[in-house]
Amino acid sequence: MSEEFDSPRAPEPVGLYPHARRVGDLLFLSGVGPRERGSKKIPGVELNDDGEIVSYDIEAQCRSVFQNVRFIVEDAGSSWDQIVDVTVYLTNMKADFSIYNRIYAEYFSDNRPCRTTVEITSLPTPIAIELKVIATINQT
Repeated sequence: MSEEFDSPRAPEPVGLYPHARRVGDLLFLSGVGPRERGSKKIPGVELNDDGEIVSYDIEAQCRSVFQNVRFIVEDAGSSWDQIVDVTVYLTNMKADFSIYNRIYAEYFSDNRPCRTTVEITSLPTPIAIELKVIATINQT
């Protein structure tokens, strides 16, 4: 048996999926990006008239995506320190990894989940980072 969760604070999904799904004492998050709720705005991203990325600030995107993950885990009844696994998708490993890695260390200094970082060609929206997270959640 599983239960879906949608956060009223995280950005709306870009497809037909929930923000998270609880199965037993595990919480599985769908891919989370840095967009802001209620808008198409992506912190740190400048787009041209065709919607293509002109420039982006990976630090701003990292901080925003970590905040969105926090919103989802908290609104689903878990917490940041209960995150046990993180898969990170970057669109430019060579340029962005060192900045992302530094910011990741700030956010996960007290909780060190397992982590995998993968470079991919693109993401569904014009973003440079997306996180896939698994957390534990207390049964009610």
